[in-house]
Amino acid sequence: MNILEKIAGHTKIRVKKAKEEIPFEKMKELAHEKEKGDLSFEKALKKQGLSFICECKKASPSKGIIAEYFPYLEIAKDYEEAGADCISVLTEPEWFLGENKYAREIAENVKIPVLRKDFTVDPYMIYEAKYLGASAVLLIVSLLSKEEIKDYLEICMELGLSALVETHDETEIDIALSAGAGIIGVNNRNLKDFSVDNTLASRMRKLIPGDAVFVSESGINSEEDIKRVRDAGADAVLIGEMLMKAPDRKETLKHLKEITA
Repeated sequence: MNILEKIAGHTKIRVKKAKEEIPFEKMKELAHEKEKGDLSFEKALKKQGLSFICECKKASPSKGIIAEYFPYLEIAKDYEEAGADCISVLTEPEWFLGENKYAREIAENVKIPVLRKDFTVDPYMIYEAKYLGASAVLLIVSLLSKEEIKDYLEICMELGLSALVETHDETEIDIALSAGAGIIGVNNRNLKDFSVDNTLASRMRKLIPGDAVFVSESGINSEEDIKRVRDAGADAVLIGEMLMKAPDRKETLKHLKEITA
């Protein structure tokens, strides 16, 4: 069993427990009580120039603890003040040490869209993301069938949520596009073994049509990496560890925005 399969299995157990606390129909009702979203995440990525999705992440399976001290609201506000277009918040608790409250509180305290980054394996999690205040969810192609992706995208549209559909190779890009995904992410990190190919997203760019939003995810560790992504024609980049480990998050983000302007 690879790491991704382990995380997915644990997530299914977590969702089962969540349903015992708040049943599916109740969660669906709570999600619909929220004002319908306006696809603000997607709109933020479609603006002129390279958009920045900046990540609040305490830990990861490949790096262990990234931030012993994790003032998540301060981090999110720093990102917003430095010009981030969106914020990605990890809520997976076992390997990433995330919590649902991180997404809820950040969404309540920033004005830019929030991506609830988790391993979506059940429709319940989409309604839950809306209930938490997120503007977008992550759908990982290697975890879902094409029919599931279609169904999940329909739920997102019903709620006014955007969906970042994550791929890692040509086959997964084909599946995402045929399922109707409007935002395609290419993860430079292979979630099955956590190896990183910093050039993958740039090479995959040509496979994604111009009417889809293209996001390069992970593996951004230097100015050269981000310039490569920009030059490849990415609409947006998702950056986590580089910012989380930076001595000054604000200045680092401002600098990255300046060199890609």
